[in-house]
Amino acid sequence: MDDVRPVPAAGARAPAVSRTPRSPRARARLAVLLIVLAGAIAATGYWWLTRNEIGTDDAFIDGHAITVAPQVAGTVVALAVRDNQRVVAGQTLVRIDPRSYQAALAQATARRDQAEARAEEAAVSLAQTRIIAPAKLAAARAALAAAQAGAAKADANWRRQVRMPRQATTQQAIDDATAAHLAADAAVAQADAALHEADTVAEQIAASRAVLHERRGEVALARAQADTARLDLAWTTVRAPAAGYVTTRSVERGSYVQPGQALLALVTRRVWVRANFKETALDRIHPGQRVRIRVDAYPELRLRGHVDSVQQGTGARFSAFPAENATGNFVKIVQRVPVKIDIDSGLPSGRPLPLGLSVEPSIRVR
Repeated sequence: MDDVRPVPAAGARAPAVSRTPRSPRARARLAVLLIVLAGAIAATGYWWLTRNEIGTDDAFIDGHAITVAPQVAGTVVALAVRDNQRVVAGQTLVRIDPRSYQAALAQATARRDQAEARAEEAAVSLAQTRIIAPAKLAAARAALAAAQAGAAKADANWRRQVRMPRQATTQQAIDDATAAHLAADAAVAQADAALHEADTVAEQIAASRAVLHERRGEVALARAQADTARLDLAWTTVRAPAAGYVTTRSVERGSYVQPGQALLALVTRRVWVRANFKETALDRIHPGQRVRIRVDAYPELRLRGHVDSVQQGTGARFSAFPAENATGNFVKIVQRVPVKIDIDSGLPSGRPLPLGLSVEPSIRVR
């Protein structure tokens, strides 16, 4: 018998078609598929945006940390700074008791004055020697000439007395002439000796010049000692070598300090990033490449910089105990090489970045 379906009346609604509802498992699969698809799209987009960047989390803020140490020993009588204070170049940090150094300066100044006086005396003596020595030589020559003239006269008189007939002279006259002749010869010999003694003008001047040179050396030494004492006195005031922030202060008022003893450190505002990249990435890193820097302590900071240089040696090579691969069993480890990154912009004006903060730089290699 044929199946006859009733025809709906005019104006009546057609019956709703029943749909089978989806199961919870199907909806879960669809959600997982959508999540995986979104993750793949995000990963692809992130890879696309960062495919030309090299980053590392083995990086930190580096900078100048100047150790301040005294040049002289003594007791600290004044401490002019506190922890983490900002100071300017030349500002007084510590004062050391200056009294012993003031006394040393006074003694050195007195020794310098004495040496200068002795040097002036030697200079006057040299000037006198240059005048008196030639004059003595001339006088000795004149005395020799006079003695020779007297000897010639005495010799002539003696000869006359000897040659005279006995009736024309007396034995007394002959004896007197002989004595005068001998005395004149002795006077000539004495004058000749005096001439030889006076004929040392060059030697006397050289000796006086040597004394003056020695005195001037003493003056130079005394002046150097006075300058050293003055410098020691100035070093009793320890000043800041550069502008920065006081850190690691270990000195207190009343402490006895020694030369070279670390009193505190000054951290300057000049900072940079030292990033340790794997050696496998060095072929893509070159000076001048742009860098984005994220600071872990301040996530809101957006620092920008550039690669300054690559260190010519791995960190392990310059450690206290470098590896010796020629002994024992060798295990190859990927080395890291420090890369210096200069910060160009983004540094906060009123808040310095402490050294050692962890950062994450990303180098734009293309």
